[in-house]
Amino acid sequence: APNISRDVIKQLLPKAPPLQELIDQYDVQRDDSSDGSLEDDDYHATTETIITMPTESDFLVQMEGKPKCCFFKFSSKIQYNKVVKAQLWIYLRQVQKPTTVFVQILRLIKPMKDGTRYTGIRSLKLDMNPGNGIWQSIDVKTVLQNWLKQPESNLGIEIKAFDENGRDLAVTFPGPGEDGLNPFLEVRVTDTPKRSRRDF
Repeated sequence: APNISRDVIKQLLPKAPPLQELIDQYDVQRDDSSDGSLEDDDYHATTETIITMPTESDFLVQMEGKPKCCFFKFSSKIQYNKVVKAQLWIYLRQVQKPTTVFVQILRLIKPMKDGTRYTGIRSLKLDMNPGNGIWQSIDVKTVLQNWLKQPESNLGIEIKAFDENGRDLAVTFPGPGEDGLNPFLEVRVTDTPKRSRRDF
């Protein structure tokens, strides 16, 4: 993706604290590197954080009873570098009273003979208190690494987050007043540059 200005990022994702931290970090790094020498970088691994937003997938469109979300397409930076961290961030809507929320992240698979279309990735139980909704991160590094090894297995995921009354709290396709609350992946990759890379 082309470089996006800080203001545009803030408009796109105004409410995600992890992104706010990244933007601030990026500004600090930019200030620090202005007087540094680039030569040193040839010998060091560079770590980069890539934010991936969900996109439409043909497979999801074909399914009856369209799943909640999400399909992630990976840039070449993620495909060709070592993934050191991968977090799925989801936003959970506010609750009216203290409640336990059951979060499930399911991986979509090609329908099996018995009709199964999902396999579980992660389940967690959260206690939420009344007040604003919250961002929750889930480690998906292993799943991401498997997808990169077998791209054809990446058919998307479904996010479910039910409270005790069966109300779904996960924002998957933001509704009115929910701009900037899309789920997204935060992927950190490391690249060890070699001098020969300059010949590419």
